[in-house]
Amino acid sequence: MAFLKSARSVETATEIGYHRCDRGLYLQVAGSGTKSWLFRYKSPVTAKQREMGLGSLNLVPLAAARDIAVECRRQVLSGLDPLEERGRVKRVRQLEQARSITFQEAAEQCIASKKPEWKNAKHAQQWSNTLNAYAYPVFGTLSVSDLDTDLVLKAIEPIWISKAETASRVRQRIETVWDWARARRYVDGENPARLRGHLDKLLAKTAKIKRVKHHAAVPYKQIGSFITKLRDRKGSSALALEFMVLTAARTGEVRGARWQEIDLSTSVWTIPADRMKAGKEHRVPLCDRAIQILNSMKSNRNPDEFVFSGWKTGTGLSDGAMLALLRKMDVGPYTPHGFRSTFRDWAAEEAHQFSNETVELALAHTIKNKAEAAYRRGDQLERRRELMANWGKFIG
Repeated sequence: MAFLKSARSVETATEIGYHRCDRGLYLQVAGSGTKSWLFRYKSPVTAKQREMGLGSLNLVPLAAARDIAVECRRQVLSGLDPLEERGRVKRVRQLEQARSITFQEAAEQCIASKKPEWKNAKHAQQWSNTLNAYAYPVFGTLSVSDLDTDLVLKAIEPIWISKAETASRVRQRIETVWDWARARRYVDGENPARLRGHLDKLLAKTAKIKRVKHHAAVPYKQIGSFITKLRDRKGSSALALEFMVLTAARTGEVRGARWQEIDLSTSVWTIPADRMKAGKEHRVPLCDRAIQILNSMKSNRNPDEFVFSGWKTGTGLSDGAMLALLRKMDVGPYTPHGFRSTFRDWAAEEAHQFSNETVELALAHTIKNKAEAAYRRGDQLERRRELMANWGKFIG
């Protein structure tokens, strides 16, 4: 092993192996002729001999290698392992680099990771739209780690009163993005968008600002006259709306109904779990008029086709088709979803022989009480068949 003192001797060294250049500093000459620096030392942590590469001679000249070796010896004297310290510094830099991810980048990744769990395909777009409108203009290009309470307030405070519902959703989504970033170790500390115990001390209470707007519903005693007017209308939208009233189903469940879900022999419509709000399959008993509506549809019933078709071949009714029909009928400020309330009011006032549980099952409501839900057995299909038959007769 040669001892190399000068830059010239280092440049001209050709013997394969290790060449000492300073205390702990070695030039390694490989069989291929490449030369690189090594620092050899005894770890003060493990008491084992270790080697740490310091780079190629092409990049690190002798003087620089000696300076690095001096710093490494200082670390050893201080009880630090140079290799471990290098790893620690690298991890710190990686974390700092990771934390440079912008809020918008974090939000987009968060939305992508959560998208599979959302039943409604439009949910992701709603997230993107609200954040794009209110959050991104304020701090979208800033590092997510720079997000603080002042920035959150700057985004939501202007709409906290005038658009209370929207502001609340924006705040919740900012909070979720920040929690996602913390789970990914991009940020740490307290969530600046947290409401309870934080923003609720700075903002007016939304409960005192917002007034819940229920879907306008036809009074149940007027449902018969409404259906009479509805039957004067032609087209798929009118039949779909009446079918929805008769089944107390949700708008999306009716619009998405396909013939493969309908069993005319048993008068049961089985809605698959992936189309239900609660994520559970739901069987709907069909009254005589509901079956009559289905029988009035075209005779060629392809299992994959929509029961209530839209304007274009192979498509179902659009989101606003039934609402547009109600507006044309000019019967009042009613909404399609409001007919579920009409049914619920009728059941409470006129169908006392049926339990509340039966009515809730007809509406496919989720039982919030976990203890009660655990004891529920079956879906009371036959009992609900009686209920919906009575509803159909009441409608006329």
